Amino acid sequence: MSKMIPEQSLFQFIWKYLRENHQEILRSPLLPVVISVSTYFILCLFYGTLDSLCSMVSWINKYRIHSDRPVKLQSVLKAVGLTLRNHVVFVFPASVAQWYWRPPLPLEEAAPTVTEFTIGMLGCLLLFDFQYFLWHLAHHRSQWLYVTFHAIHHEYPQPFCWVTQYMSAWELVSVGFWTTVDPVLLRCHTLTGYAFMVFNIWVSVDDHSGYDFPWSLHNLVPFGLWGGSVKHDTHHQRPKTNFQPFFSHWDWLCGTSSQHSHSPAMVAKLHRRLVRRWTVVTIRRRQRDGRLVTIPLATRRRLVTIPGNATALGDDPAGNATALGDDPLATRRALW
Repeated sequence: MSKMIPEQSLFQFIWKYLRENHQEILRSPLLPVVISVSTYFILCLFYGTLDSLCSMVSWINKYRIHSDRPVKLQSVLKAVGLTLRNHVVFVFPASVAQWYWRPPLPLEEAAPTVTEFTIGMLGCLLLFDFQYFLWHLAHHRSQWLYVTFHAIHHEYPQPFCWVTQYMSAWELVSVGFWTTVDPVLLRCHTLTGYAFMVFNIWVSVDDHSGYDFPWSLHNLVPFGLWGGSVKHDTHHQRPKTNFQPFFSHWDWLCGTSSQHSHSPAMVAKLHRRLVRRWTVVTIRRRQRDGRLVTIPLATRRRLVTIPGNATALGDDPAGNATALGDDPLATRRALW
């Protein structure tokens, strides 16, 4: 294994260059703040640019979870305004205090090995995920906590990138505190701590972006272990569900997990995968205007509830339909 993965050389070159050329910057107590703020605004500007192009570029819009609901300029200005106010009133004074009172950070001689970096990142993710899950759950179960501190974040049922930090000062301080302290508690390398900080902000913005790309982590990590934008979007519509910021295991264990919707492009892609690999189960439903509409069902080896007066279409090459009768809870098993 050691021959396959260069344990130290992968990071040592980068760490040596940073220590020799930017040591004072690395030791500055202001660096974590600069990294956090700059990363956040760069990512929001990127996703905000995508939002502005959606009306002109159809292939971008089809990857939005709510492709029929464009982001309004008024909503963006309101969210940006609160974000700037929080940074000026709370983040900037805290940064100045940290710069004045906190001594320069000590730097390690050697870079972390690949194993140390991976374990440190995973540990920080799991710890932060657990902390915020408890904080989030408490602020939804307690009416006073929700109304006083967290309700402002739920003003937008369809989140977009700038909603990430559209929050109260208490929530902003809580999240920032854990992001900074967790690598210290786990005794991670300085490089690991900064990497976790950037990754944490990226995931937070991506969760609120409203986009569902094929390369999004929730579409790459198997078994639904990663929540992603689709589950957090559902949380903004059904606030009693999907509390975890990263993973899904605590929501599963506590019974707070909920079904979610994909973007139109991903729905089409998943449907094509169904057609290629498994029997496709669809239903025909009569609309109010009298039209018959065929609706595909795509599930992961679970029972699908098909309403009454529906017709299940199997993979019969002739396209013959099999009537299910008027049973209101008629079910069929679809494989994906």
